Amino acid sequence: MKKLALHWKILIGMILGILFGFLALQFGWQQFITDWIKPLGTIFVKLLKLIAVPLIVASLIKGISDLKDISKFKNIGVRTIFIYMGTTVVAITIGLLLVNVIQPGDGVAQETVDKLTNTYANSSSITSKITEATKQQSNGPLQFVVDMVPDNAINALGNNKAMLQVIFFTIFLGISMLLVGEKKSKPLKSFFDSLNEAVLKMVDLIMLTAPVAVFALLANVVVTSGDPEILLALLKYALVVVIGLCIMVVFYCILVSIYAKKNPLWFLKQLSPAQLLAFSTSSSAATLPVTMERVEEHIGVDKEVSSFVLPVGATINMDGTSLYQAVAAVFVMQVLWPEGLAFSNQMSIVLTALLASIGSAAVPGAGMVMLVIVLESINFPKELYPVALALIFAVDRPLDMLRTVINVTGDATVSMVVAKSVGKLGEPHVKNWDDHYDEVK
Repeated sequence: MKKLALHWKILIGMILGILFGFLALQFGWQQFITDWIKPLGTIFVKLLKLIAVPLIVASLIKGISDLKDISKFKNIGVRTIFIYMGTTVVAITIGLLLVNVIQPGDGVAQETVDKLTNTYANSSSITSKITEATKQQSNGPLQFVVDMVPDNAINALGNNKAMLQVIFFTIFLGISMLLVGEKKSKPLKSFFDSLNEAVLKMVDLIMLTAPVAVFALLANVVVTSGDPEILLALLKYALVVVIGLCIMVVFYCILVSIYAKKNPLWFLKQLSPAQLLAFSTSSSAATLPVTMERVEEHIGVDKEVSSFVLPVGATINMDGTSLYQAVAAVFVMQVLWPEGLAFSNQMSIVLTALLASIGSAAVPGAGMVMLVIVLESINFPKELYPVALALIFAVDRPLDMLRTVINVTGDATVSMVVAKSVGKLGEPHVKNWDDHYDEVK
C-alpha cells in the first residue's frame, strides 16, 4: 500500500480539527479544547521556533562558506532585495485595484459599525496594537537599520523576534570565515555543516507530528472565533482580500513557469506542507524551518541561495500582509472617512505599506500594527483608530492565516527566481527522517 504523502496527512488533520472545533462549540467542550487539545499545537509551534535560529545560523554560514567568492553573495543579496520589493509593490497594487473596484465598505451598515465598536474597540488586543504602532512611528527613518545591528550576539541568538539581527551577525561571521582562509576556517565550517544536517533532521522528526498539531491548532481557532453574525457582515471585505491573495498565487505561478521553467502545480505540491503549516500557525517565522527544508530538498534550490533568501524573506517580505494593508486601509476609509479616499493618499499607502513590511515582525497579528502605521501616514483621524481596528478585528485571524500562506509562497517563489538567475536551481534531493536509522537501531 502506498504511503500517504505528508501534505495529505496535514490536510486531513486540518479538516478534522475544524470539524472537531465546531462539534466542541455545539456540546460546550471549549474548556476541554483549551486544556487538552490546544497544548499539542502550542508545543509543535514552540519546537519549530526552537530550531529556527540554529537552522538559520548553520544554513547561512554553510551557504556563505561554500561560495568561495564574496561577490557571488553580493549578487544574490542585491537581487533578493529588489525582487522582494517588486513582488510587494505588485501585491499592494492588486489590493488597491480590487478594493476600489468592488468597494466593500459601501455595504457596511452603521449598526454593524456600532456593534463592532462596542465589542472590540476597548479590548486590550486593539489598544496594544495602537501602542506598538505609535512606538514604531516615533522611530527615525533609519531606525530599522540600527535595529538590524545587535550589540550582543548571544541576546540576538536567544530572541526569535530579532531575526534580522541574527541574519546580520551570521552574514558577518560567514564573510569573516571566508577572509581568514580555508585552512583556518575549516574546523568552524565542519561544525556548522554538521549542525545544519542535525537541525534539518530535527525538522523531519518534528514534521512527523504535524498532522496532530494542525488538528489541535485549527480546533482551537474554531472555538475561539468571534461572533458569526459579525463575520457574515464583513464577508464582502474578507472576500476582496481572499480574491487578491488568490491573484497573488497566480502571479507566483506565472513567475515559476516563465522564469524558473518549472511546473507551477508541481511547485505548489512540493511546498504544500509549509503552506498548510503557515495557515495553521499564522506565522511565517515559525514555518521557516519547514519552508527551508521543502525549498532545498523538494524543490531543488541550492543552500547558498535558500539560506539567505528565505530567512530574509520571513522578516521583510510580506506580500500577503501588504495586500491586506491596502485593502483594509481603503475599506476603513470607505466606512469611516470617505473624504480621505484621494489618489495621493492611496499612493502614500503603497509606499508606507512597502516600508512597514520590512520592519514588521513575522508573527500573528503584526498586520494590524502595520495597518495603524499606514493609516497614520495618510493623517487618518486618531480618535477613529480603535473603531477602525474593531472594524477588521473580527475577521483578522482567518485572514491572517491566509495571508501567511501567501507570505511563505512568495518567499519560496523568490528563492526559485534568484536561484535560477545565478544558476543554483537544481534537482530535488529528498532526505527522510529514517535515512540512517538502520545504523543506530
